[in-house]
Amino acid sequence: MQASYRTLALIVAAALFMENLDTTIIATALPDIARDIGAEPLKVNLAITPYLLSLCIFIPLSGWMADRFGARRVFSLAIAVFMAGSIACAAANSLPELVAARILQGFGGAMMVPVGRLVILRAVPKGELIKAMTYLTIPALLGPVLGPPIGGFIVTYSSWRWIFLLNIPVGIVGIILSLIYVPQIKAPVAPKLDWLGYLLTALGLASLVFAFEAMGRFPLPAWILGGIAGGGILCLLMYWGRARDMAEPVVNLRLLRISTFRRAILGGSVFRIGIGALPVLLPLMLQLGFGLSAFASGLLTFASAAGALVMKGATQFVLRTFGFRRVLIVNAILSGLVIMGYALFTPSLSHGAIFAALLAGGFLRSLQFTGLNALSYADVQESAMSGASTFSAMMQQLSLSIGAGTAALALHLSLAMRQGETLQAADFQPAYLVVGGIVLVSALFFVGLRQDAGANVSGNIGQVGAVREIKESRSR
Repeated sequence: MQASYRTLALIVAAALFMENLDTTIIATALPDIARDIGAEPLKVNLAITPYLLSLCIFIPLSGWMADRFGARRVFSLAIAVFMAGSIACAAANSLPELVAARILQGFGGAMMVPVGRLVILRAVPKGELIKAMTYLTIPALLGPVLGPPIGGFIVTYSSWRWIFLLNIPVGIVGIILSLIYVPQIKAPVAPKLDWLGYLLTALGLASLVFAFEAMGRFPLPAWILGGIAGGGILCLLMYWGRARDMAEPVVNLRLLRISTFRRAILGGSVFRIGIGALPVLLPLMLQLGFGLSAFASGLLTFASAAGALVMKGATQFVLRTFGFRRVLIVNAILSGLVIMGYALFTPSLSHGAIFAALLAGGFLRSLQFTGLNALSYADVQESAMSGASTFSAMMQQLSLSIGAGTAALALHLSLAMRQGETLQAADFQPAYLVVGGIVLVSALFFVGLRQDAGANVSGNIGQVGAVREIKESRSR
């Protein structure tokens, strides 16, 4: 059955809803999970980061699998795998079991969201891309909005195991609708997978992320971590040398020659490293540092997603009026300053002030994410859209994983400097300054954008005309 891009966007949004609901709920429930399975709260972050790492490892396969087996089949199967991982998480009784279940979830998520996004990119004209991204993300943002308060309520008044079972009814509906409406997009000729290139990419990314994460969690000698990171870099360099001469590489690095794609990917990755730390820092600060219950913590942290949800209606107007370059630069600076302002949070600060600050941060981040996602594909040709979607999704999840590791490392260093054993409210202040500074740095990547960059996506035709007039006047 043929469906409009609005219908397709809502179906893919159901998958995003599951992912976002799952991530925000588990972040709220980390302290209670740690107590139940007998692990330290910081180490239970392993339930988050291996999931992100699993996404990074398997996302490079998503575009090839969609071209080889068809988008509808891969998308539906991915939702089923994600549901199976959710059930396994609910049944876990130890940290290794929970980590293994989260890796299974990551495999499903790695196929689910990139393939769904690919369907949207191929079905929507570029002039309607921002609107399609809005349709795609507004329902998905209900996950972060509902996740913290629902997760906090479940953890406070029941068992944390129920938080994973919330995915099941959403997944069932998603499978049914995808089988009816999602087109069976396939490549005319099944591409051949470069297994060696894939293994080099997966091993390189896994080594780098593991080395970075271990700095904040495991007492491994520096020379071991350096060796693991060096091995990861070597693998990626080997892949880079191999992929340059390949017609169909598993990750198409030639896409970085496109200025808008390169700046959106690189600047967006730096931005997401800072943002990826927040799901770790905020719940731990409110519960362990401020002594709030999981439910009270969730009622505050859902403000970030609520701000993001409110912003979606104005995104297209803002980007069309001011253009991608100006919006991405100014918004990155404001987002970084707001996050650095979180360092002023104290147990005595009113909850209303905390809520307002988190609301403003979510408002700004939503605008940045939508702008980055739309700009990434502004100048990408239809034939390269599959590779662009895979590349973008891989970098997004890698940066989020590094962000979570950055948060854990910053907290670990705060404890070491204080020579303490348990987290206190003051331990979170340096972490917010660090991640806010990282977000500020991302603005530098957008300075080199043309004034009319992405105008074919935002609909800012006047901007294109003005730039052309300036160029013509200079040539006279």
